[in-house]
Amino acid sequence: MRTWTDEERAAVWLSMMPLVGPAAAWKLREYAGSLAGVKKLGEGDLEASGAFRNAPVTLARWRERRVTDEEEAGVLRRMENQDIRVILPGSAEYPDKLARLPDPPAWLFVRGSLPDPARPCAAVIGARAASAYGRQEAGAVGSFLAENGIQVVSGMAFGIDGCCQEAVLRSGGRTFAVLGCGLNICYPRENRELYSRIPARGGLISEYPLDEEPLRWHFPVRNRLISGLADLVLVVEARKRSGSLITADLALDQGKEVMAFPGYRTSPLSEGTNRLIRVGAGIVTSFQDILDVFGIARAKGPDSVSLKEKAASGLAKPEKMVYSAIDLRPKSVDELIHTTGLSQGECLKAVFRLEQLGLVCQSSNQYYVRAIALTGDNSVLPLHYHQKGS
Repeated sequence: MRTWTDEERAAVWLSMMPLVGPAAAWKLREYAGSLAGVKKLGEGDLEASGAFRNAPVTLARWRERRVTDEEEAGVLRRMENQDIRVILPGSAEYPDKLARLPDPPAWLFVRGSLPDPARPCAAVIGARAASAYGRQEAGAVGSFLAENGIQVVSGMAFGIDGCCQEAVLRSGGRTFAVLGCGLNICYPRENRELYSRIPARGGLISEYPLDEEPLRWHFPVRNRLISGLADLVLVVEARKRSGSLITADLALDQGKEVMAFPGYRTSPLSEGTNRLIRVGAGIVTSFQDILDVFGIARAKGPDSVSLKEKAASGLAKPEKMVYSAIDLRPKSVDELIHTTGLSQGECLKAVFRLEQLGLVCQSSNQYYVRAIALTGDNSVLPLHYHQKGS
């Protein structure tokens, strides 16, 4: 059985109390001298601490919902059963990168591990309703980072986040997911397998206590931890107004390097990344650009472009015609037939062969795109996390 310190117990208790964010928790701790001391404060002390903008409202909520010793003990038992620990500022595990933030977390709940401070770490973020191009790039960069020993932190969201983190795990790398809910909640639920696999090859991280739902306003708050844990933030796809741009802005405020993947001028999913590049973010023209930021001289693994070109050079004429007609915008079989002038049978046979070679892949039912990146064994990265309506 785990022995919890008084400070750890108090952190769990305080995290469950209403209207306590990081700023309030730090002020309460400073006023009381410790987190354990906060539990002993009277109502006059709570108001005098200056921790709450509207102290009367907060005190009323605390009277209605004061966490009991029994509830605290129950949560600690559940945390122990689920292998979740709480990490406090000043402990050896608490990340120095987060301690340097203007608004550092007052505690971290962790299942698994935290990023190794001695190894480079990149945040990979982007649109939830990602395009086929975006999902491929996210998977490709995830595998690339893993193969070159770079840790990856993200939010385990649909689209770019999940696709990248899945690729990192598939390539044997280390990845960390910062959640906007309690660690016993998998959000989104469809990422259950990813959620269950990450702790063995990295960690799940949150400021929120068990059972805390993924409320909308949690995510802008958690984004500062994603950028805070990273040395470099990579934005793969983003709309003009998106959480990814909030994270990028936070990263710049934190003095972190930000790079963006360029996209189609007319694509809404590229408005955010193209704007970042316009205002001074680094541009990813090749994955070597990423290694240059970290001072890594040469990429490990094969060059995906040369592998593709080598595979494409030996195609039969119908296959070359279909391959030339396919780009990063999803094309239906009917469109390919119209463009190439091939019969339906010839076109389908060519598409099937191109899929076998890993040169194209199906982005959705009977729609095909070029496979822009290959894994180390020269196979196409599968397109997971298809989005409704994308």
